Amino acid sequence: MGLRVTTNMASIAAQRSLSKQSKKQEHASQALASGNRIVYAADDAAGLAIAEGMKSELRATGQARANAFNAISAIQVGEGGLSEMANLITRLRELGVQAASDTIGDKERGYLQQEAKSLSEEIDRVSKTTKFGDKNLLDGSNPIFDFHVGSTASKENIITYKVDGNTTSSELGLDSVDISSKEGARDLLGHTESALDKVSRMRAGFGAVQSRLESTVNGSDVKIENLSAARSRIQDADVAKESSELASATMLQNASISVLQQANQQPYAAMKLLG
Repeated sequence: MGLRVTTNMASIAAQRSLSKQSKKQEHASQALASGNRIVYAADDAAGLAIAEGMKSELRATGQARANAFNAISAIQVGEGGLSEMANLITRLRELGVQAASDTIGDKERGYLQQEAKSLSEEIDRVSKTTKFGDKNLLDGSNPIFDFHVGSTASKENIITYKVDGNTTSSELGLDSVDISSKEGARDLLGHTESALDKVSRMRAGFGAVQSRLESTVNGSDVKIENLSAARSRIQDADVAKESSELASATMLQNASISVLQQANQQPYAAMKLLG
């Protein structure tokens, strides 16, 4: 091949190689810095679309999991109120049994009546003040709760819980407690038995839905784990591979620079012939 001044083919080839190695070096550096295998959409358009879809699914599932935890908290608040209410009703029943016997007189029954009235008022207070956020849980004012525990709008991702009952003292038949007489005390025993049965039934309902929500949380955890693993395989950078690519591109870039430097000296050889 003759000596040419206007077109230096060796230099052009070296520049092309240098540009290629510089791009590889830049891509490997960005992959290592970001931790992502797919730096540009052109690297893997289909993989990027799938990974972004998984990212959205992961975040939505994470929020659904948080919803389930909040629902469990709400259920626990309601069940805690019912637990205390059961204790109050049990104490009322105990007072009723004591007042129904002639081992005490009317004076003592009057003392028992004072406590029984206070317990009835406390039952009503607990029922009306047991809340989660702005939702009353035990007074029947919010009979249906929808807990969204999935990442889509399908009805399968909604757990609907219907509160079975109202535990205000009037609904339990304990608003007009009167154990100042044997007859009133014996009437109270029947009311406390039915009230305790109603509270226990509500507690069972709360417990059943809490168990279901805990299973939902476990399912969400498994889904998040599997989605994270799948997304990692698609999008996360292989540090060992990218480090190797960076080292290789750096060496070849330096070689291309050296070759380009030598190629740029070739026209000077032709100038010597002209001299």
